[in-house]
Amino acid sequence: MVEITAVENILHRKIQQQSALNERFLFTSPETSLLTDGCFKRITQPLLDSEGSQDAFQQTLREQFRLARAVGIKDPLVVGAIPFDSHQQTALFIPQQVIRTDRNQLATELMPYQQMPLTPIISQQPHPDKPQFMAMVNDAIAAMNRGELDKVVLSRLLKLTTQDSINSTTLMSRIMAQNPDNYHFHVPLTNNEVLLGASPELLLRKQKNQFSSRPLAGSAKRQADSDEDHRVGQCLLASTKDRHEHQLVIDAMAKVLGPVADHLQVPQSPELVTTSQLWHLATTVQGTINNAEENALALAGLLHPTPALSGYPHQLACRLIQQLEPFPRELFGGMVGWCDDKGNGEWVVTIRCAQLSQQQVTLFAGAGIVPASDPLSEWQETGTKLSTMLKAFGLH
Repeated sequence: MVEITAVENILHRKIQQQSALNERFLFTSPETSLLTDGCFKRITQPLLDSEGSQDAFQQTLREQFRLARAVGIKDPLVVGAIPFDSHQQTALFIPQQVIRTDRNQLATELMPYQQMPLTPIISQQPHPDKPQFMAMVNDAIAAMNRGELDKVVLSRLLKLTTQDSINSTTLMSRIMAQNPDNYHFHVPLTNNEVLLGASPELLLRKQKNQFSSRPLAGSAKRQADSDEDHRVGQCLLASTKDRHEHQLVIDAMAKVLGPVADHLQVPQSPELVTTSQLWHLATTVQGTINNAEENALALAGLLHPTPALSGYPHQLACRLIQQLEPFPRELFGGMVGWCDDKGNGEWVVTIRCAQLSQQQVTLFAGAGIVPASDPLSEWQETGTKLSTMLKAFGLH
């Protein structure tokens, strides 16, 4: 009891400082929630080298963990974000101090910030706009009808301009309050930028030799009326189009995880899960790893990006994304989380998120496109996904 009280007191002092979450990494999940302080070493080396191998990165990580322990950092962690393209620079660092806590406690400590006003939004600019996005979807459907690929995930941005710089602590506290069951993250980047959000999707969790993943693919908008909401969820579960999209993801993940697992459990049918805005089809994949040296980040890197974020087949989908999307995804659609020097960790998909840069806020949302997709419906689906972040600003 003394140890728990000590942690809560430290957490209270950290959160109530004027800087609050500034320069701090925050991550919450049902299992592990943490808040960091200080930065021992930033790591920008790409996760994959030109040959598609993680070996060089993992060697660097082991060396940085060794150096951290040498200066007295007990049980060091690496935290931060990996971009959509794992060949690009990472946004990772080893913190000087980590406070492990309960996410309800974190939410409680941040609660006073919910009432603080956010600076007004001056303008909103979709990128691409509606006609261009729908044209992108049509082009993707045409490519699939030609037999070039089975699925591609197309995304769009919404760029907000604010009167003054956004207070990321206030925004984070609102996001956590409005999406209590999601995975929450606040990642300090260079140039005083911040990546934050409330992801519903677990890419990979590893504890000792056990791992799990819960990909989401296939979604439908929640309804205010409870009976209608239930009907929408059941329609999603029965949807041939959405079940096909979901199964492409599960089959691809099982193919990747099978060789590294002594045991792999893949349910035959998806289940329904909800966020504040959407119903999702989800499948929980679990297993036992056959190599104890493989850490959580290495395993997550094998999966990333799943067909839920790129498409299938992966390489063909990524090529089409580069052709059709009028912006580089960078950290959007990547993964965010933590990994300790014993190999344990949690990584979630970087969706339902925003990047803050002074008076600019960029929101990101994507949708899985299959031959049966409808361009207008996909535009509306991405709009629903953007509303997770817009709601934190008091917008719809």
